[in-house]
Amino acid sequence: MEKLTYLDLFCGIGGFRIAASKVFNKREIETTCVFSSDIDPDAQAIYEANFGQKPCGDIRAISVSETPDHGLLFAGFPCQPFSTMGSLRGFEDTRGTLFFEIARIIAAKKPKAFV
Repeated sequence: MEKLTYLDLFCGIGGFRIAASKVFNKREIETTCVFSSDIDPDAQAIYEANFGQKPCGDIRAISVSETPDHGLLFAGFPCQPFSTMGSLRGFEDTRGTLFFEIARIIAAKKPKAFV
């Protein structure tokens, strides 16, 4: 079986990566995280301590050519702009526009799937 590669955007301290690893291991799917990104320096430090990979910073400043080809894209972008517990400003909130960064990478790289 081919190794599954993935990106981990808005990775925080690695929640998606931990959950995905449990599923992949259970199903004996070999995977490699080829790129991660998060803007928060504290989250970057914890992610690096947990996985040995320091996430790149602000995804808006990273060109698509800097993101490796991949089969799967994880992206837990901030939900506060759309949440009733947040501002409900949607795309008017800068954090809400981060959705378009995900779309930009998907359009260019065409992964097999995204979460």
